[in-house]
Amino acid sequence: MSTKPTVLVLCTGNSCRSHLAEGILKSVAGDILNVVSAGSKPAGYVHPLAIVAMKEIGIDISGHRSKSWNEFINEPIETVITVCGNADQACPIFPGQVNRHHWPFYDPAHATGNDEEKLAVFRKVRDEIRRQFTAYADGRRDALKGKP
Repeated sequence: MSTKPTVLVLCTGNSCRSHLAEGILKSVAGDILNVVSAGSKPAGYVHPLAIVAMKEIGIDISGHRSKSWNEFINEPIETVITVCGNADQACPIFPGQVNRHHWPFYDPAHATGNDEEKLAVFRKVRDEIRRQFTAYADGRRDALKGKP
């Protein structure tokens, strides 16, 4: 994979939240972290409104694909971050895993209404994820400053 520590963002379907988080964390910490995402039961697609919401903030996730966590089970995962309750409860332990965080976010795929109303929910969740994962990246950078 990479010499940078690998952070795996997990969700159940790997169609919305985990891709929002992966895209954001790559954009703010891709120079210091290898960031991937997966799901316990992959949906098989990345939600189109997740792609639209990310494009609005200058992050292109249109090339992402929905993946199973089985693709990473034998990889050296340093940190696992679950972004939904189901993935947290079902999450396996990965070889070499040092850290685990659980930061649940509402699933924007459950939004109702017209496309604009649904997109508003995606934006809200995207912005919540952006705040959390940017703070996480800042903390990782601060920790690196203290190392020789």
